[in-house]
Amino acid sequence: MQGCNPCTVPMEPRFKLSKVSSAPAADASLYRSIVGSLRYLTHTRPDISFVVGYVNRFMEAPTTEHFAAVKRILRYMAGTLSYGLHYKKGEGKKNTKLVGYTDSDMAGNIDTRKSTSGCIFFLGSCPISWYSLKQRVVALSSCEAEYIAAISAACQGIWLSRLLGELQDEEPAPFELKMDNKAAIELCKNLVFHERSKHIDTRYHFIRDCVDQGKTRVNYINTKDQLADILTKALGRIQFEELRSKIGMIKIAKPEEIKT
Repeated sequence: MQGCNPCTVPMEPRFKLSKVSSAPAADASLYRSIVGSLRYLTHTRPDISFVVGYVNRFMEAPTTEHFAAVKRILRYMAGTLSYGLHYKKGEGKKNTKLVGYTDSDMAGNIDTRKSTSGCIFFLGSCPISWYSLKQRVVALSSCEAEYIAAISAACQGIWLSRLLGELQDEEPAPFELKMDNKAAIELCKNLVFHERSKHIDTRYHFIRDCVDQGKTRVNYINTKDQLADILTKALGRIQFEELRSKIGMIKIAKPEEIKT
């Protein structure tokens, strides 16, 4: 990929891949090696978490179509080598409030119709934890998909809150979860089962206990301000670059200073 043409986004909007493909088989060993390396990079590059998780679904029998998607991610990385997370000195001392953003697409996997959960947690203005994961069950509505995504986010928030409590030698503090689906927020707060939620597995009502016990607060946020959106789907350049900046990904070095 040396000398490749960089691209501005790692995946085109509405781009879809399937395990069922008529394209020729690709070198599976090379495919797995590259995707494995990209997965390692997601620990410091939340901007590629979704796309890497997406191509990771085709490890078993990759085709040239799947490999083309991986090469596009590499082209994006080639054009953003100087980007990284910016942590401001002393920021953690000023603000130790834990805030999470949780979101989901709707039936984005064309093979299984399962949705993708995205979540990112901030300590003050600094991102400290994020993920993009395919949901284990098929959601019947966008409300249910976002509700299931909130469950995973609540579990992550509980763990982070306890970890911070141990580091600070204090009781775990309540954390905030921000969602852009009002119906899902009502499900998180409403203890009464009704037509919208009676079919949802009991284990997915864990978040109601968290809200009831004061461990978390679930609040509404406008969709345009939903930072976890970058972790659930491929976005257009303008929206992608805006969210990338908002989650703390900025240029931290000059291109000539990067050693390749």
